[in-house]
Amino acid sequence: MELEMQWDGNPSIVLDIKTLLGVALPVQVKNIGFTGVFRLIFKPLVDEFPGFGAISYSLRQKKKLDFTLKVIGGDISAIPGLYDAIEGAIRDAVEDSITWPVRKVVSILPGDYSDLELKPVGILEVKLVQAKELTNKDIIGKSDPYAVVYIRPLRDRMKKSKTINNDLNPIWNEHFEFIVEDVSTQNLIVKVYDSEGLQSSELIGCAQLRLAELQPGKVKDVWLKLVKDLEIQRDNKNRGQVHLELLYCPFGMENSFTNPFAPNYSMTSLEKVLKNATNGIESNANENAATPKKKEVIIRGVLSVTVVSAEELPATDFLGKSDPFVVLTLKKAETKNKTRVVNDSLNPVWNQTFDFVVEDGLHDMLIVEVWDHDTFGKDYMGRCILTLTRVILEGEYKERFELDGAKSGYLNLHLKWMPQPIFRDA
Repeated sequence: MELEMQWDGNPSIVLDIKTLLGVALPVQVKNIGFTGVFRLIFKPLVDEFPGFGAISYSLRQKKKLDFTLKVIGGDISAIPGLYDAIEGAIRDAVEDSITWPVRKVVSILPGDYSDLELKPVGILEVKLVQAKELTNKDIIGKSDPYAVVYIRPLRDRMKKSKTINNDLNPIWNEHFEFIVEDVSTQNLIVKVYDSEGLQSSELIGCAQLRLAELQPGKVKDVWLKLVKDLEIQRDNKNRGQVHLELLYCPFGMENSFTNPFAPNYSMTSLEKVLKNATNGIESNANENAATPKKKEVIIRGVLSVTVVSAEELPATDFLGKSDPFVVLTLKKAETKNKTRVVNDSLNPVWNQTFDFVVEDGLHDMLIVEVWDHDTFGKDYMGRCILTLTRVILEGEYKERFELDGAKSGYLNLHLKWMPQPIFRDA
Protein backbone atom coordinates (compact mmCIF):
# COMPACT_ATOMS: atom_id res chain seq x y z
CA MET A 1 0.00 0.00 0.00
CA GLU A 2 1.30 3.47 -0.90
CA LEU A 3 0.04 6.60 0.84
CA GLU A 4 0.84 10.25 0.24
CA MET A 5 1.42 11.77 3.66
CA GLN A 6 2.24 15.19 5.05
CA TRP A 7 3.79 15.79 8.46
CA ASP A 8 4.40 19.13 10.12
CA GLY A 9 6.03 19.30 13.51
CA ASN A 10 7.74 21.76 15.77
CA PRO A 11 10.42 19.75 17.57
CA SER A 12 13.48 21.42 19.05
CA ILE A 13 16.59 19.48 18.08
CA VAL A 14 20.00 20.85 19.07
CA LEU A 15 23.10 19.60 17.22
CA ASP A 16 26.69 20.09 18.32
CA ILE A 17 28.53 21.04 15.12
CA LYS A 18 32.33 21.12 14.95
CA THR A 19 34.00 22.88 12.01
CA LEU A 20 37.38 22.15 10.44
CA LEU A 21 38.72 25.20 12.29
CA GLY A 22 37.84 23.56 15.62
CA VAL A 23 34.93 25.92 16.35
CA ALA A 24 31.97 24.24 18.10
CA LEU A 25 28.51 25.58 17.28
CA PRO A 26 25.20 24.54 18.88
CA VAL A 27 22.72 24.51 15.98
CA GLN A 28 18.96 24.28 16.50
CA VAL A 29 16.75 22.45 13.98
CA LYS A 30 13.09 23.52 14.08
CA ASN A 31 9.92 23.92 12.01
CA ILE A 32 10.26 20.57 10.23
CA GLY A 33 7.80 19.85 7.42
CA PHE A 34 7.75 16.68 5.34
CA THR A 35 5.66 15.50 2.37
CA GLY A 36 6.10 12.26 0.47
CA VAL A 37 4.71 8.92 -0.68
CA PHE A 38 5.19 6.16 1.89
CA ARG A 39 5.17 2.46 1.05
CA LEU A 40 3.60 0.05 3.56
CA ILE A 41 4.30 -3.67 3.24
CA PHE A 42 2.16 -6.13 5.22
CA LYS A 43 4.25 -9.27 5.44
CA PRO A 44 4.19 -12.18 6.16
CA LEU A 45 0.54 -13.03 5.74
CA VAL A 46 -0.74 -15.33 8.51
CA ASP A 47 -4.00 -16.97 9.58
CA GLU A 48 -4.19 -15.01 12.83
CA PHE A 49 -5.76 -11.59 13.28
CA PRO A 50 -4.93 -9.06 11.85
CA GLY A 51 -3.73 -11.30 9.00
CA PHE A 52 -0.06 -10.20 8.85
CA GLY A 53 2.89 -10.60 11.17
CA ALA A 54 4.67 -7.28 10.63
CA ILE A 55 4.53 -3.95 8.82
CA SER A 56 7.47 -2.53 6.92
CA TYR A 57 7.36 1.14 5.97
CA SER A 58 9.61 3.24 3.76
CA LEU A 59 9.60 6.53 1.85
CA ARG A 60 9.22 5.60 -1.81
CA GLN A 61 9.10 9.14 -3.17
CA LYS A 62 10.20 12.34 -1.46
CA LYS A 63 8.32 15.48 -2.42
CA LYS A 64 9.33 18.12 0.08
CA LEU A 65 11.45 18.46 3.22
CA ASP A 66 11.72 21.82 4.94
CA PHE A 67 13.32 22.86 8.21
CA THR A 68 14.94 25.91 9.81
CA LEU A 69 18.48 26.13 11.13
CA LYS A 70 19.57 28.59 13.79
CA VAL A 71 22.82 28.94 15.72
CA ILE A 72 22.03 29.35 19.39
CA GLY A 73 23.38 32.74 20.39
CA GLY A 74 24.74 33.61 16.96
CA ASP A 75 24.24 33.92 13.22
CA ILE A 76 24.85 30.80 11.11
CA SER A 77 25.52 32.92 8.02
CA ALA A 78 28.59 34.43 9.71
CA ILE A 79 30.72 31.51 8.45
CA PRO A 80 30.62 31.30 4.60
CA GLY A 81 29.20 28.03 3.28
CA LEU A 82 28.38 26.65 6.74
CA TYR A 83 24.59 26.84 6.38
CA ASP A 84 24.56 24.95 3.07
CA ALA A 85 26.93 22.28 4.39
CA ILE A 86 24.90 21.64 7.57
CA GLU A 87 21.58 21.72 5.72
CA GLY A 88 22.85 19.23 3.14
CA ALA A 89 24.20 16.85 5.79
CA ILE A 90 20.93 16.90 7.76
CA ARG A 91 18.82 16.47 4.64
CA ASP A 92 20.88 13.49 3.47
CA ALA A 93 20.79 11.84 6.90
CA VAL A 94 17.02 12.23 7.30
CA GLU A 95 16.16 11.09 3.80
CA ASP A 96 18.53 8.11 3.78
CA SER A 97 17.19 6.79 7.09
CA ILE A 98 13.70 6.21 5.66
CA THR A 99 14.04 6.20 1.86
CA TRP A 100 13.54 2.95 -0.09
CA PRO A 101 15.23 0.45 -0.08
CA VAL A 102 15.81 1.33 3.60
CA ARG A 103 12.77 0.23 5.57
CA LYS A 104 11.62 0.11 9.16
CA VAL A 105 10.08 -3.15 10.39
CA VAL A 106 7.39 -3.06 13.09
CA SER A 107 6.43 -6.43 14.61
CA ILE A 108 2.69 -6.97 15.04
CA LEU A 109 2.76 -10.63 16.09
CA PRO A 110 5.63 -12.44 17.85
CA GLY A 111 8.16 -13.93 15.44
CA ASP A 112 11.48 -13.60 13.63
CA TYR A 113 11.24 -10.99 10.88
CA SER A 114 14.95 -10.55 10.15
CA ASP A 115 14.34 -11.58 6.54
CA LEU A 116 12.38 -8.34 6.03
CA GLU A 117 15.33 -6.15 6.96
CA LEU A 118 17.59 -4.52 4.39
CA LYS A 119 20.40 -6.80 3.25
CA PRO A 120 23.32 -6.40 0.80
CA VAL A 121 22.77 -8.11 -2.57
CA GLY A 122 26.07 -7.34 -4.27
CA ILE A 123 29.17 -5.17 -4.65
CA LEU A 124 29.63 -2.30 -7.09
CA GLU A 125 33.21 -1.71 -8.20
CA VAL A 126 33.73 1.88 -9.38
CA LYS A 127 36.78 3.31 -11.05
CA LEU A 128 36.72 7.11 -11.12
CA VAL A 129 38.84 7.66 -14.23
CA GLN A 130 38.78 11.36 -15.14
CA ALA A 131 36.71 14.45 -15.88
CA LYS A 132 36.87 16.91 -18.74
CA GLU A 133 35.79 20.47 -19.56
CA LEU A 134 34.91 21.31 -15.95
CA THR A 135 33.49 24.75 -15.19
CA ASN A 136 36.16 27.01 -13.73
CA LYS A 137 35.10 28.29 -10.29
CA ASP A 138 38.28 30.30 -9.59
CA ILE A 139 38.87 33.90 -10.64
CA ILE A 140 42.64 33.41 -10.69
CA GLY A 141 43.95 30.15 -12.11
CA LYS A 142 41.80 27.05 -12.46
CA SER A 143 39.63 24.98 -10.15
CA ASP A 144 41.11 22.32 -7.86
CA PRO A 145 38.61 19.52 -8.44
CA TYR A 146 37.87 16.46 -6.33
CA ALA A 147 34.94 14.05 -6.48
CA VAL A 148 32.63 12.49 -3.90
CA VAL A 149 31.08 9.17 -4.97
CA TYR A 150 28.32 7.26 -3.16
CA ILE A 151 25.18 5.18 -3.37
CA ARG A 152 23.86 6.12 0.07
CA PRO A 153 24.80 9.52 1.56
CA LEU A 154 26.21 8.09 4.78
CA ARG A 155 29.56 9.42 5.93
CA ASP A 156 31.19 5.99 6.26
CA ARG A 157 29.90 4.90 2.83
CA MET A 158 30.85 7.97 0.81
CA LYS A 159 34.20 7.96 -1.01
CA LYS A 160 36.29 11.04 -1.72
CA SER A 161 38.96 11.26 -4.40
CA LYS A 162 42.24 13.11 -4.18
CA THR A 163 42.29 16.77 -5.19
CA ILE A 164 43.90 17.67 -8.54
CA ASN A 165 45.19 21.22 -8.32
CA ASN A 166 44.67 23.80 -11.06
CA ASP A 167 43.18 21.43 -13.64
CA LEU A 168 39.84 21.44 -15.49
CA ASN A 169 40.58 18.04 -17.05
CA PRO A 170 41.69 16.02 -14.00
CA ILE A 171 42.80 12.40 -14.13
CA TRP A 172 42.04 10.54 -10.87
CA ASN A 173 42.18 6.83 -11.78
CA GLU A 174 40.91 5.81 -8.32
CA HIS A 175 39.01 2.66 -7.41
CA PHE A 176 36.15 2.46 -4.89
CA GLU A 177 33.84 -0.29 -3.70
CA PHE A 178 30.20 0.07 -2.63
CA ILE A 179 27.58 -2.20 -1.07
CA VAL A 180 24.37 -2.55 -3.10
CA GLU A 181 21.06 -3.33 -1.39
CA ASP A 182 18.58 -2.94 -4.26
CA VAL A 183 19.97 -2.80 -7.77
CA SER A 184 16.53 -2.05 -9.25
CA THR A 185 16.02 1.28 -7.42
CA GLN A 186 19.39 2.59 -6.21
CA ASN A 187 21.60 5.10 -8.04
CA LEU A 188 25.30 5.87 -8.07
CA ILE A 189 25.89 9.56 -7.34
CA VAL A 190 28.98 11.55 -8.33
CA LYS A 191 29.53 15.13 -7.15
CA VAL A 192 32.53 17.14 -8.33
CA TYR A 193 33.71 20.03 -6.14
CA ASP A 194 36.27 22.81 -6.33
CA SER A 195 38.43 22.61 -3.20
CA GLU A 196 38.79 25.91 -1.34
CA GLY A 197 41.11 24.72 1.44
CA LEU A 198 39.63 25.37 4.87
CA GLN A 199 36.63 27.12 3.37
CA SER A 200 33.55 25.32 2.12
CA SER A 201 34.10 23.63 -1.25
CA GLU A 202 32.03 24.84 -4.20
CA LEU A 203 29.98 22.36 -6.21
CA ILE A 204 30.99 22.21 -9.88
CA GLY A 205 28.35 19.68 -10.88
CA CYS A 206 26.80 16.30 -10.13
CA ALA A 207 25.59 13.23 -12.01
CA GLN A 208 23.87 9.95 -11.31
CA LEU A 209 23.51 6.54 -12.93
CA ARG A 210 20.79 3.96 -12.27
CA LEU A 211 22.29 0.66 -11.14
CA ALA A 212 19.55 -1.11 -13.09
CA GLU A 213 21.41 -0.09 -16.27
CA LEU A 214 24.39 -2.30 -15.34
CA GLN A 215 24.74 -5.84 -16.61
CA PRO A 216 26.08 -8.13 -13.85
CA GLY A 217 29.64 -9.21 -14.47
CA LYS A 218 30.20 -6.87 -17.42
CA VAL A 219 32.32 -3.72 -17.24
CA LYS A 220 30.43 -0.56 -18.26
CA ASP A 221 32.45 2.43 -19.42
CA VAL A 222 30.42 5.66 -19.24
CA TRP A 223 30.74 9.43 -19.52
CA LEU A 224 28.17 11.27 -17.37
CA LYS A 225 27.19 14.88 -17.99
CA LEU A 226 27.41 17.07 -14.89
CA VAL A 227 24.36 19.12 -13.90
CA LYS A 228 23.69 21.67 -11.17
CA ASP A 229 20.96 19.70 -9.39
CA LEU A 230 19.90 16.06 -9.77
CA GLU A 231 16.25 16.84 -9.06
CA ILE A 232 15.93 19.82 -11.41
CA GLN A 233 16.53 18.65 -14.98
CA ARG A 234 16.43 22.06 -16.70
CA ASP A 235 20.16 22.74 -16.64
CA ASN A 236 21.55 23.28 -20.15
CA LYS A 237 24.86 24.80 -19.06
CA ASN A 238 27.96 22.79 -19.89
CA ARG A 239 29.55 21.96 -16.52
CA GLY A 240 31.76 19.15 -17.81
CA GLN A 241 31.66 15.37 -17.85
CA VAL A 242 32.97 12.64 -15.58
CA HIS A 243 34.33 9.29 -16.78
CA LEU A 244 33.51 6.12 -14.81
CA GLU A 245 34.20 2.43 -15.19
CA LEU A 246 31.66 0.22 -13.41
CA LEU A 247 31.37 -3.47 -12.58
CA TYR A 248 28.42 -4.88 -10.62
CA CYS A 249 29.06 -8.22 -8.88
CA PRO A 250 25.91 -9.79 -7.36
CA PHE A 251 26.41 -12.16 -4.45
CA GLY A 252 26.04 -15.78 -5.53
CA MET A 253 27.41 -15.19 -9.04
CA GLU A 254 31.11 -15.28 -8.13
CA ASN A 255 31.67 -18.42 -10.20
CA SER A 256 29.87 -17.07 -13.27
CA PHE A 257 32.49 -14.44 -14.13
CA THR A 258 35.90 -13.18 -13.07
CA ASN A 259 36.08 -10.14 -10.80
CA PRO A 260 39.60 -8.74 -11.16
CA PHE A 261 39.10 -6.56 -8.08
CA ALA A 262 38.63 -9.60 -5.82
CA PRO A 263 41.35 -9.79 -3.12
CA ASN A 264 42.75 -13.17 -4.21
CA TYR A 265 42.62 -12.73 -7.99
CA SER A 266 46.03 -13.15 -9.69
CA MET A 267 47.93 -12.61 -6.45
CA THR A 268 51.15 -14.58 -6.07
CA SER A 269 52.28 -16.16 -2.81
CA LEU A 270 55.05 -13.57 -2.52
CA GLU A 271 52.53 -10.74 -2.90
CA LYS A 272 50.37 -12.22 -0.15
CA VAL A 273 53.39 -12.42 2.16
CA LEU A 274 54.35 -8.83 1.40
CA LYS A 275 50.80 -7.53 1.87
CA ASN A 276 50.45 -9.38 5.19
CA ALA A 277 53.76 -7.93 6.34
CA THR A 278 52.69 -4.39 5.49
CA ASN A 279 49.52 -4.95 7.50
CA GLY A 280 51.58 -5.86 10.55
CA ILE A 281 50.68 -9.54 10.39
CA GLU A 282 53.21 -12.34 10.74
CA SER A 283 52.77 -14.50 7.67
CA ASN A 284 53.34 -18.24 7.82
CA ALA A 285 51.57 -21.25 6.48
CA ASN A 286 50.05 -22.28 9.80
CA GLU A 287 48.79 -18.93 11.02
CA ASN A 288 45.01 -18.56 11.06
CA ALA A 289 44.49 -16.49 14.19
CA ALA A 290 44.89 -13.07 12.56
CA THR A 291 42.53 -11.89 9.85
CA PRO A 292 44.37 -9.57 7.45
CA LYS A 293 42.86 -6.43 6.08
CA LYS A 294 41.56 -6.49 2.53
CA LYS A 295 44.55 -6.84 0.25
CA GLU A 296 45.26 -4.49 -2.61
CA VAL A 297 45.24 -6.49 -5.80
CA ILE A 298 48.31 -6.47 -8.06
CA ILE A 299 47.97 -7.88 -11.58
CA ARG A 300 51.06 -8.19 -13.77
CA GLY A 301 51.31 -8.90 -17.45
CA VAL A 302 52.15 -7.60 -20.91
CA LEU A 303 49.88 -5.16 -22.69
CA SER A 304 50.12 -5.27 -26.47
CA VAL A 305 48.74 -2.19 -28.23
CA THR A 306 48.36 -1.96 -32.00
CA VAL A 307 47.80 1.56 -33.28
CA VAL A 308 45.82 0.72 -36.39
CA SER A 309 44.72 4.04 -37.84
CA ALA A 310 43.00 7.37 -37.28
CA GLU A 311 40.04 9.00 -38.99
CA GLU A 312 38.82 12.55 -39.57
CA LEU A 313 41.72 14.22 -37.78
CA PRO A 314 41.61 18.03 -37.62
CA ALA A 315 43.78 19.90 -40.09
CA THR A 316 46.65 21.76 -38.43
CA ASP A 317 48.83 22.69 -41.42
CA PHE A 318 48.35 25.74 -43.59
CA LEU A 319 47.42 23.60 -46.62
CA GLY A 320 44.66 21.74 -44.75
CA LYS A 321 46.66 18.63 -43.92
CA SER A 322 48.53 17.21 -40.93
CA ASP A 323 51.57 15.04 -40.30
CA PRO A 324 50.22 12.92 -37.42
CA PHE A 325 51.99 10.52 -35.09
CA VAL A 326 50.86 8.86 -31.87
CA VAL A 327 52.53 8.82 -28.44
CA LEU A 328 51.52 6.02 -26.05
CA THR A 329 52.25 6.42 -22.33
CA LEU A 330 51.71 3.90 -19.56
CA LYS A 331 50.96 6.45 -16.82
CA LYS A 332 52.07 4.70 -13.62
CA ALA A 333 55.10 2.97 -15.15
CA GLU A 334 55.99 6.13 -17.15
CA THR A 335 56.82 3.98 -20.19
CA LYS A 336 56.50 5.69 -23.59
CA ASN A 337 56.41 4.63 -27.23
CA LYS A 338 55.54 6.50 -30.40
CA THR A 339 54.58 5.65 -33.96
CA ARG A 340 56.18 6.86 -37.15
CA VAL A 341 54.98 10.11 -38.74
CA VAL A 342 52.50 9.83 -41.63
CA ASN A 343 52.87 12.90 -43.83
CA ASP A 344 50.00 14.90 -45.33
CA SER A 345 47.12 12.80 -44.05
CA LEU A 346 43.97 13.28 -41.98
CA ASN A 347 43.22 9.54 -42.11
CA PRO A 348 46.63 7.97 -41.39
CA VAL A 349 47.30 4.23 -41.19
CA TRP A 350 50.10 3.00 -38.92
CA ASN A 351 49.48 -0.68 -38.03
CA GLN A 352 52.27 -0.55 -35.47
CA THR A 353 52.32 -2.73 -32.36
CA PHE A 354 53.93 -1.87 -29.02
CA ASP A 355 54.34 -4.07 -25.94
CA PHE A 356 54.27 -2.68 -22.39
CA VAL A 357 55.34 -4.58 -19.29
CA VAL A 358 52.64 -3.81 -16.73
CA GLU A 359 53.39 -4.17 -13.02
CA ASP A 360 50.00 -3.07 -11.67
CA GLY A 361 47.29 -3.54 -14.27
CA LEU A 362 44.28 -2.42 -12.23
CA HIS A 363 45.85 0.85 -11.13
CA ASP A 364 47.66 1.83 -14.30
CA MET A 365 46.23 3.44 -17.42
CA LEU A 366 47.18 4.02 -21.03
CA ILE A 367 47.25 7.58 -22.38
CA VAL A 368 47.22 7.76 -26.19
CA GLU A 369 47.97 11.20 -27.66
CA VAL A 370 47.91 12.29 -31.29
CA TRP A 371 50.38 14.97 -32.38
CA ASP A 372 51.12 16.82 -35.59
CA HIS A 373 54.80 16.81 -36.54
CA ASP A 374 56.29 20.14 -37.58
CA THR A 375 59.82 21.10 -38.52
CA PHE A 376 60.17 23.32 -35.47
CA GLY A 377 58.07 21.34 -32.99
CA LYS A 378 54.75 19.57 -32.68
CA ASP A 379 51.07 20.48 -32.24
CA TYR A 380 48.69 18.65 -29.91
CA MET A 381 45.67 17.12 -31.69
CA GLY A 382 43.81 15.17 -28.97
CA ARG A 383 43.98 12.13 -26.74
CA CYS A 384 42.10 9.16 -25.32
CA ILE A 385 42.66 7.67 -21.87
CA LEU A 386 42.10 3.96 -21.28
CA THR A 387 42.08 1.92 -18.11
CA LEU A 388 43.27 -1.69 -18.42
CA THR A 389 40.30 -3.33 -16.70
CA ARG A 390 38.45 -4.27 -19.87
CA VAL A 391 41.43 -5.81 -21.63
CA ILE A 392 42.33 -7.75 -18.46
CA LEU A 393 38.78 -9.13 -18.29
CA GLU A 394 38.28 -9.84 -21.99
CA GLY A 395 41.85 -10.64 -22.97
CA GLU A 396 41.59 -8.81 -26.29
CA TYR A 397 39.41 -6.23 -28.01
CA LYS A 398 39.33 -3.71 -30.85
CA GLU A 399 37.70 -0.31 -30.47
CA ARG A 400 37.21 3.01 -32.23
CA PHE A 401 37.87 5.82 -29.73
CA GLU A 402 36.82 9.43 -30.07
CA LEU A 403 39.64 11.90 -29.40
CA ASP A 404 39.17 14.18 -26.38
CA GLY A 405 40.29 17.78 -26.72
CA ALA A 406 39.93 17.74 -30.50
CA LYS A 407 37.35 19.25 -32.84
CA SER A 408 37.12 15.91 -34.61
CA GLY A 409 38.92 12.62 -34.94
CA TYR A 410 38.86 8.95 -34.03
CA LEU A 411 41.59 6.47 -33.19
CA ASN A 412 41.39 2.75 -33.97
CA LEU A 413 43.23 0.56 -31.48
CA HIS A 414 43.67 -3.17 -30.90
CA LEU A 415 44.53 -4.15 -27.32
CA LYS A 416 45.63 -7.55 -26.09
CA TRP A 417 46.51 -8.73 -22.57
CA MET A 418 48.99 -11.52 -21.79
CA PRO A 419 48.96 -12.25 -18.04
CA GLN A 420 52.14 -13.12 -16.24
CA PRO A 421 52.16 -16.74 -14.98
CA ILE A 422 51.20 -16.87 -11.30
CA PHE A 423 51.81 -19.35 -8.53
CA ARG A 424 48.88 -20.05 -6.22
CA ASP A 425 49.00 -21.51 -2.72
CA ALA A 426 48.48 -25.25 -2.58
